Amino acid sequence: PPAPFFIKEEMKQLMIWYEQAETKKLHPVTRGAMLHAIFVGIHPFIDGNGRTSRLLLNLELMKAGFPPIVIKVEDRITYYEALDKAHTQKEYDDFINLVAGEVEDSLDLYLSTINKNI
Repeated sequence: PPAPFFIKEEMKQLMIWYEQAETKKLHPVTRGAMLHAIFVGIHPFIDGNGRTSRLLLNLELMKAGFPPIVIKVEDRITYYEALDKAHTQKEYDDFINLVAGEVEDSLDLYLSTINKNI
C-alpha cells in the first residue's frame, strides 16, 4: 500500500476514476472488481480494508441487479494472487475473471432456489 501521506490523494484519484464516463460504461462486474482491487490496494484503514472493498464490490453488483458474491475459501489463494497481479502489474483480467466466476456461481445458486420454489 502507499505511504500514509499518499492515502488522501490516492482516494481522491479513486473517486475521480469512479466518476469518469468511461468507468460508468464498464460492465458492472468489471467496474465492481476494479473498484475492489484499487480500494484494497490503497489500504486506507488500519483494519477492515478487505471487508470494505468486498462491500463496495457487492454494492456495485447489487446496484446493477446482480446478487452479492462470496469469495469462497477454496478460491482464497487465487483471489490473493489475482489481487497481487492487479497491484504489481496493473493487470486486472485475472481478478475480473475470478469475480465474474463468483457472480455466475451466485446467479446459479439464486436461480436454482427460485426454480425449486416454482
